[in-house]
Amino acid sequence: MTSLPNAAAWPEDFSGRVKLFPLPNLVLFPHVVQPLHIFEPRYCDMLTAALEQDGLIAMALFRAGWESSYLNSPTLEEIVCIGKVISHTPTEDGRHNILLVGMKRATIIRELTPARPYREAQVDLLEDLYPSEGEAERPGLVDRVQELFAHFVPEGLAAQESFKQLIGKQLPLGILTDTIAYALNLPLPIKQQLLSEANVDVRCRLLIRCLEQKIKAPSDGSASFPEDDFPPRFSEN
Repeated sequence: MTSLPNAAAWPEDFSGRVKLFPLPNLVLFPHVVQPLHIFEPRYCDMLTAALEQDGLIAMALFRAGWESSYLNSPTLEEIVCIGKVISHTPTEDGRHNILLVGMKRATIIRELTPARPYREAQVDLLEDLYPSEGEAERPGLVDRVQELFAHFVPEGLAAQESFKQLIGKQLPLGILTDTIAYALNLPLPIKQQLLSEANVDVRCRLLIRCLEQKIKAPSDGSASFPEDDFPPRFSEN
C-alpha cells in the first residue's frame, strides 16, 4: 500500500473539472474514508489519470432506472462528493485497491464531451451553510442526533469507547451529520438527499427524523452495523 504525500490537501488550482466514478450503490460523504476496489478498464484508466494529476475522483450515484443503460451513460444525481485518493495498492492482475477520502460536495453543471473512456464533468463546489438564525437551536440538534445515533452503536466495549471518542471531538454539526449518515445503512435515496442538503440544520433535522423512524419501527436492523465496522473511517480534513 502506498500512502500519497499531501493526500488530504485540496488543490489550490482546482478548475472545477472532475473525473466521475458513478456507482449504483454508494453515496460518499465529506470527511469519511471509503475503500474501493477498481477493476473495470475504464476506471483503471481514470485512476491512473487521477494519480498523475490532482488525485480527485467524484463519486456519483446513478438515478433510478440506470440498469438499462449501464454500458452507455446513465443519468446521474446532480450532487456528488469529490474525494481524493490517499492510498493506492495495485494488484498483480492490474486491479487497484484505494482509499478515497471525501473532500467536498459539488453540483454537476454539465458533463464534458468524453475524451477518455470515463466520464468527466464541470462542477461547482457546495459548501456547508450555517445560517445565523439557527445558532440558538444548533446545540440542541447536536445533542439530539448524538443521542439517537447511540441507539445504533454496537454494545461491545471497543465500539462504545470509539463512540465516546467520536462525540468527544465536538465536531461541527455538518461533519457530525455527514459521518453518521455515511456510517448507517440508510436507504440510498435518503443518503443522497442528505448529501444534497447544504444547510446543515436542515440536513440534521432530516437525519434526526430518519433515526427516530428507525427506532420507532425497526424492521431488519438495516440501520445498524456490525461491531467490526465501527467506528467509520473518519478524516478531519
